[in-house]
Amino acid sequence: MIRFLILAAAVLTPAIVTAQITRVSYGNDFLSTGGGARALGMGGAFTGIADDATGAFWNPAGLTQLTGTQGGFMHSQRFGGTVNYDFASVAHRLTDSDAVVGFSVFRQGVDGIKNTLNAWDRERDRPVADPNDQITEFSASDVALMLSVAAPLNESLSWGTNVKLVYGRLGPFAQAWGYSLDAGVLYTRGRLRAGVTAVDLTTLLKFWSVNEARLEPLREYFSDAELNDAFPQGRTELSLPYLRSGVAWMQPFGDLDVTASADLDILPEGREAFVLNVGTFSVHPRAGLELRYMDILSFRAGVADVATTFEGDLTLSPTLGTGFVIGRLGFDYGFGNFAGNASILGNTHRISLTFKP
Repeated sequence: MIRFLILAAAVLTPAIVTAQITRVSYGNDFLSTGGGARALGMGGAFTGIADDATGAFWNPAGLTQLTGTQGGFMHSQRFGGTVNYDFASVAHRLTDSDAVVGFSVFRQGVDGIKNTLNAWDRERDRPVADPNDQITEFSASDVALMLSVAAPLNESLSWGTNVKLVYGRLGPFAQAWGYSLDAGVLYTRGRLRAGVTAVDLTTLLKFWSVNEARLEPLREYFSDAELNDAFPQGRTELSLPYLRSGVAWMQPFGDLDVTASADLDILPEGREAFVLNVGTFSVHPRAGLELRYMDILSFRAGVADVATTFEGDLTLSPTLGTGFVIGRLGFDYGFGNFAGNASILGNTHRISLTFKP
């Protein structure tokens, strides 16, 4: 495991590149949805819990809590169904070992975008003959592959790491490759759990390339010199690391288990409006509650997207969720963004299926 970490850190440490490097605040934003309807129902306050296969996203050290093999699939829709988000994960405890390995894949995309560049006659300023035959469709999507390794250090402390590969595609016009490394720890003492994850610890680098031939009709149609000067070009984007931390308390009451959790993300976004902030660092708190009856039926609630307006008013987005288990299969549903500032972007529905072979 130590050799694996050293090798991953050496490979993923940002190198000096000759391409233009641009710092961005949201290069990894497509992963902000997270993984698992259970976590969404709890407002995303899952860093201190992370006790299922989705824990690889929230805190890879949490995978050490798995006793065997576990996997799952999640589908989510955002912005009124415009954006589709899919997540699948599997984790397996190695035979005769305390170590756990996992693999996860994410995809977020907007599909069926119309490309009308070839359907307009630029010289005559009107549609070409049979314009529908010249209209094609493309997708704007981001995909991430994540390999996870976790192991206990002692009875109370565990560590875990994620190696992430990111691929972005804007139809036939542009594409990007990227990579980064996450590292997390989880501390357990009685009913208390606390975790910290350094997300994109090595920074996230994304290398964009542009297919200028595909965009040439755009240049030809707009003769404005400013547009031509701003014609898209390839570049390297850099997203800085940020911290995700969380605590959880688990309390049994007979057949009822109650879990309360709170998370705090600290991001170097450089924005100071509409969010809680300390200087140029924005602070994103979340909180969640789960009631589980006999490990069969669950009800969840939480708060997320806590922010302040220009007027200084506090806003937040509540979340709700439920789940049930039948044999080795678990079904979870999470519902969010139905109030607060985030509600103007439409409700978020997340459905998950988990299994334990």
